[in-house]
Amino acid sequence: MRASGVITRSRRLLGEVVRFLAVGGLATLVSLLGFNALAHGLLIHRAPMRDQPVLAYVAANVVAGLVAYLGLRLWAFSHRDVSGPGAGVMRFFALGAVTMLIPTACLAVSRYVLGLSGIWADNVSANVVGLALGTATRFWVFRRYVFVTEPVSLEHHAAGPPAG
Repeated sequence: MRASGVITRSRRLLGEVVRFLAVGGLATLVSLLGFNALAHGLLIHRAPMRDQPVLAYVAANVVAGLVAYLGLRLWAFSHRDVSGPGAGVMRFFALGAVTMLIPTACLAVSRYVLGLSGIWADNVSANVVGLALGTATRFWVFRRYVFVTEPVSLEHHAAGPPAG
């Protein structure tokens, strides 16, 4: 009985990770395109925020955050309860803002400490290094503090306590 419980929990966790990464991939695409449009003129042939790359990164990520919340709430963690839906949304965006400091710091260090300002340097610092560190942190933070509990399934109740 215990081995099947471990397998079930492992499958559930793997499913959450895969759905989290899929939603994150879509949000990342929104962020990547938005940031590069604003800071480097990608697709719009004009960079309205060329001299404000950190602000451009934050603006693009606000939009990406909305996409991420909807995807996580409605799909990736739809089976988990949110304690206090209003508070859950506030926690999601507050913790998302805190974890966004990671890629933003990577971009700022690249731009203002190392003096790198090209499209490749910006994207490697913010959207590769910073994104990898931020994504791992966000998965743990959102799972722990936003989408907090899994409802107990009816199957679990019907099976009774685990055999010992």
